[in-house]
Amino acid sequence: MTNSPNVTPSPSSSDALVALADGVWTAHAPLRFLGLRLTTTMTVVRLGGGELLLYSPVALTPERRAAVDALGRVSHLYAPNLFHHLWLGEWAAAFPGARVHAPDGLAGKRPGLRIDRLHGPKAVAEPAFAGIVDELPIAGFRMKETALLHRTTGTLVVADLVSNVGRPAHGWTATYARAMGFYDRIALSRAIRWTGFDDKKAARTSLRAVLDRPFDRLAVGHGEPVLAGGRDALAAAYEWLLGR
Repeated sequence: MTNSPNVTPSPSSSDALVALADGVWTAHAPLRFLGLRLTTTMTVVRLGGGELLLYSPVALTPERRAAVDALGRVSHLYAPNLFHHLWLGEWAAAFPGARVHAPDGLAGKRPGLRIDRLHGPKAVAEPAFAGIVDELPIAGFRMKETALLHRTTGTLVVADLVSNVGRPAHGWTATYARAMGFYDRIALSRAIRWTGFDDKKAARTSLRAVLDRPFDRLAVGHGEPVLAGGRDALAAAYEWLLGR
């Protein structure tokens, strides 16, 4: 999860966008958090009319901006939860015509950030997303996360619901990942599992609604995307909440 001021971006050797599916791309940026060496992911989705939605924007560099501009017009900037917002402001400043979507409560953390629309369980639907992207808010989750489903490719995009960091080479990061239960597996950090839910019944209902949707790919906020079997992986990660 990303949260200022205790998170700093690390220098990146590549600002490239990687195609995940037709109309969906990801960009990974190094991230240091509490001594951990992780990555954070931005997912770019093409909407109608050449418009682009950027979910969990990462640091804005000239190279990354050029790569995004080559795909279309940045029209929507999406802070998926209360933690993935660190670089949202610089993208909003660079693209003043883009609508900024954020969860309720982020304005209190980022009083200088322009927010045009709140997403979440009570949100009014965004017309530009209709028929292309479904918003799937996770009720009962203190992070107030909303996942996105790209309909045509069956790609679910999440931020902190699960991670897929693999086997980190950095010693402290590997130790932490083992302790938190997400070393070499697609899983939710135990720290989030223990503290991140204030209404497990509501969260269970939301997760079941997500798992009822047809998706196979899974883009995560930290680590590599899951190119196949994403639905099963998410269900397995939440077996503790959903039951068998």
